[in-house]
Formats: sequence, structure tokens, C-alpha cells
Amino acid sequence: MTVRLAVSDQPSRVLAGGLMILGGMFVIGFVDNLIRIIEEDSGLWQFHVFRSAICGLIIAVYCMIRRQSLRPKRYWAVALRGFFIAWAILFYFGALSLMPIAEAGSTLFSSPIFVLVFSVILFRMKIGVWRILAVTIGFTGVLLVLKPSPDNFGILTLLPMLAGIFYALGQLATRHLCSEENTTVVMMGFFLMIGFFSLLMLVILHFAELPRELVNTAPFFLRGWEVPTDRVLFWILVQALGSIVGVMGLIRGYQIAEPTYVGIFEYSFLIFAGFWGWLLWGEIPDSVAFVGIAAITTAGVVIALRSRQQ
Repeated sequence: MTVRLAVSDQPSRVLAGGLMILGGMFVIGFVDNLIRIIEEDSGLWQFHVFRSAICGLIIAVYCMIRRQSLRPKRYWAVALRGFFIAWAILFYFGALSLMPIAEAGSTLFSSPIFVLVFSVILFRMKIGVWRILAVTIGFTGVLLVLKPSPDNFGILTLLPMLAGIFYALGQLATRHLCSEENTTVVMMGFFLMIGFFSLLMLVILHFAELPRELVNTAPFFLRGWEVPTDRVLFWILVQALGSIVGVMGLIRGYQIAEPTYVGIFEYSFLIFAGFWGWLLWGEIPDSVAFVGIAAITTAGVVIALRSRQQ
């Protein structure tokens, strides 16, 4: 049964939902900046193994207390969605070691552009001139942020864009394949998947025995297993707990108000991530990157507004 909000009640719900999302993004913007500390003593894959274990344990305990099942209705759908989102987040965190968080986050938030492109290709969705213009502006913004050139072009340069592409595929899988799944089941599927791939990469790196010179070119991405220090375990715990709090704020915000009205508030992440990056590390994107971030944000807002009207 669909519940329709009264006209007088809807603005207050939108405000409450928007504030919950703003709070969630404020926390996530802070804890994602902690990667600068974590990468000093841990690699990307080891970080996600520990983070997934912590978050998975918290979700399992929560479901036990609530007597809630973690069994998916369709295992393959939850697994496929988890695969896409897991690699999106892996690429995103890998990019955090290469560029300011506001720039890496902006490319992750280019996902609405790719969602629209994939929807046209896969589902023959009809779009008008405004959304075509938004896609063009958004892609231009991505190029301005990444600044690709023959000298620096490579797989590491593409990490942020890959994050946006895989995140878009994950959003489509969530919408079309996992709409009837419980939120905690979907979250657990994600953490199991990202933990599995991170553990697999640790095993591969262990047996590959890459030369130190190669590892030094991208230490956070190519570093294998190392004995964790108390310091890195503490910061991974803080990052994991903050991520759960932030995600809970997002979920609650979407439960309170209509998603098409409050989804735009997610772009506040770019402001909060940039603020924490400046406050903690003195990171400020250059003027070209600022223009690119503004273009990506504008494109996302236009796509959201036009999709809502449709």
C-alpha cells in the first residue's frame, strides 16, 4: 500500500529527511578523510578486510537482537549488487590516496550520469534535451577533475571514474534487482563481498611478491598483509563505526521523506569532505578541479530534478 503524505506534512518530512542525510554526509566526510592516517600503516586491501569484519559483526549482532533474518530472497541479485558496489568503493578509497577527497568524491558522485547512460542503453529510457545537456556537462566536469594527459594517463588515473561507473551499476542493481530485499541484508551482502575480494587480493599480493620498486609507485594499492599496529586498528575501528553511523543517517533520511526530494542532499558530501580535507590536511582542490566539481554537482542535480518531474 502506498502512503501519500499530506501537503502540509510533506515539507517538514523533507526537512527532517534532509537533515538526517546532511548529518550522515557530515560524518562520512570526516571518517573518509581518516584514510590519510590509515594508509601510513595499512594497505587498501587489509583496511577493507578489517573494516568489513567490524561492520559485518555489528550488523550480525544487530540482526540477532532484532531477531531479523539475514537470508536474501535472491542470493544472486544481492551478490551482483554487492560486487558492483564493492568495487566502486575499492576504487574510490584507492583514489583517496592519489587526490584530495573532494575530487575523488566528485567522481564517485558522477554515478547519476552513468545511471542515466546505462538506463538509456539497457532499458531504452527516453530522455530529453535537459538531461542530455546534463550528461555532457557532467562528463566535462569529470575530465576537469581527472585532468587526463598522455603523461599521467593509466589505470590509477581511471580509478575515480571506475568508481562512478561501478557505483552506477550498483544503483541500477539495487533498484531493479534488490528492491524487495531488507536493507540490512543488502548491507551485509556488500560487506561480505568487499571483504572477500580484499582478502583475495591480499592472497594474490602475498604470492606475487611484487618488487619493492613497483609497490612504492602505489603503496596503498599494492601493499600486502602487514602485522597491524594498535594505532591502525584504532583508526580502522573509528572509520568503520563512523561509516555505519553515516549510512544509518542516510537510510533514515530516505525512510522519513520521499527519496526523489531528499536525494539531492547527498551532494553535501562534497562540501563536508572538502571542509574536513582542508581542516585536517590543508587540501584544497585547484581552480580547474573546483569547476569540475561544480559541473558534476550541477549535472547530478539537473538529472535528479528532471527525473522527478518525469
